[in-house]
Amino acid sequence: MEILIVEDEAEIAQLIQLYLEKEGFACRICRDGISALQIFQEQKPDLIILDLMIPGLDGLEVCARIRQKSGIKDPYILMLTAKGEELDRIIGLSTGADDYMVKPFSPKELVARVRALLRRTLRQGGQSQVYRTQHFLVNIDQRSAQRCVDSDQLEPLDLTTLEFDLLSTFMSYPGRVWNRTQLIDKLWGSNFFGDERVVDTHIARLRKKIEPDPANPSFVKTVIGVGYKFEDPVAH
Repeated sequence: MEILIVEDEAEIAQLIQLYLEKEGFACRICRDGISALQIFQEQKPDLIILDLMIPGLDGLEVCARIRQKSGIKDPYILMLTAKGEELDRIIGLSTGADDYMVKPFSPKELVARVRALLRRTLRQGGQSQVYRTQHFLVNIDQRSAQRCVDSDQLEPLDLTTLEFDLLSTFMSYPGRVWNRTQLIDKLWGSNFFGDERVVDTHIARLRKKIEPDPANPSFVKTVIGVGYKFEDPVAH
């Protein structure tokens, strides 16, 4: 697993690198936003540890630009900042960060969060199931998702790992109402560290890719005061 550390404070960057390399991860350090985007394009890291306050482009802008680039490899992003206010957490998660840590932090906790994020890709392993509704087809074994354009035509959906896991979870239990805690437990298990509202971020991103009108979703619906549910009749 390859990790990119984007941190302009050399001592912090080296401390993170030391702890992660002890755990067997390959790490690279850069200290500004422009270099981070260039390295992301060239090397496609599995995870990015991204400081919010960095020279050039700040962490929020770097995160947003990475999430705008569609591709096979969509890295997990763990955002670091010296700011601890609620608003900063919400903004960081809304731009596409998967987790959030406030400085000063425990290096051991950071390693645990990195491991928890990277384990997410293993949660659906070993299954061999296909779910089909009137508008979607998901193959768990092949990890592929398609939209049904008409009765005999399918088009692939370009989903990230988390978006695919969300859609397949919803389709495997059509009509069920899920709260954030249940979705976290289903997708990430007990090793999850972070803010539950990261679920809302991934729901919003999924809606942008599968809904005709993401602002008025037809498939992934909000159940006020409870959570989310998926509505689409099962194909026969």
